[in-house]
Amino acid sequence: MSNAAEHPLVRAHLAAVERCTASLPPERRRELLADLREHVQVALAEHDGPVDDDAVRHVLDELGSPRRIADAALAEEGRTCPEPESGLRTATTLTLLALAAPLLLVPVLGPYLAPAAAATGAVRLARSPQWSGREKKHAALLLLGTLPLTPLAAFAVSVVGALDQTGMLLALAIGFCPALLAVLRLARSAGRLRSATAPA
Repeated sequence: MSNAAEHPLVRAHLAAVERCTASLPPERRRELLADLREHVQVALAEHDGPVDDDAVRHVLDELGSPRRIADAALAEEGRTCPEPESGLRTATTLTLLALAAPLLLVPVLGPYLAPAAAATGAVRLARSPQWSGREKKHAALLLLGTLPLTPLAAFAVSVVGALDQTGMLLALAIGFCPALLAVLRLARSAGRLRSATAPA
């Protein structure tokens, strides 16, 4: 194979290492992945016989699992591999964050339920070990983006047409988009971490 690093098994292995080492400095992570690619290419070039899936698996097994590689690289930097939370715990955190804005529509209790859901979700997000500080910061900015976007959307709707019940729902839906994006990004990241740290 002209470029062993492009083999699907190698790509999957390196992608898992990349996900597990998300907390490394970007330059260090790029260096690690480049070293691993080079190692795989050299090992396969020296391999006797055809470079098939079995040969690639053998080289990757000798290289070590993505989790083992990540743990060693993180230990050098005084860091640890993030631990995924259970699916239920992740879903609870994301549900609280996602429902904070829509709960404002609940008659009478909405003004109390929405801040409680937002605060509880934010605390759970901040304490979670499965998301990096960078991911938490981006999610927080997107979640806070709901606050200015909703009144701006309401103003835009009022300029275009009447700000009746339908217009208010439209403004709230537009304002909810950053929160939805934050939740989707966090869910995707948690899913990638679970797959990267799952036993082979």
